[in-house]
Amino acid sequence: QVQLEESGGGTVQAGGSLRLSCAASGLSFGSSAIGWFRQAPGKEREWVASIDNNGFTNYADSVKGRFTISRHNAKKTVYLQMNSLNSEDTAVYVCRYSSGPNDSWGQGTQVTVSS
Repeated sequence: QVQLEESGGGTVQAGGSLRLSCAASGLSFGSSAIGWFRQAPGKEREWVASIDNNGFTNYADSVKGRFTISRHNAKKTVYLQMNSLNSEDTAVYVCRYSSGPNDSWGQGTQVTVSS
């Protein structure tokens, strides 16, 4: 059974930084692509960034140049380094693993950016 656990959220002032972690178990992590998504109050969930098994990364335009996704295969963890945060980044951040019929989501971690 795939399990994903996010951590690292919190409250930060505008312009600040946070690093989120997504710890995975129950999957072949080294061959897995992982994505980060977020959902702000009253808005639909949106994709933020992804990293594949080769380390190739992709970002939403809204975070490109500010966020960096990375992975540590030995720790089975994917990170999301978030810099230059602004109020529009306030959301619950969730990581996702999807492969064939398996579509697993974590519980999420809250990020609040105060102005």
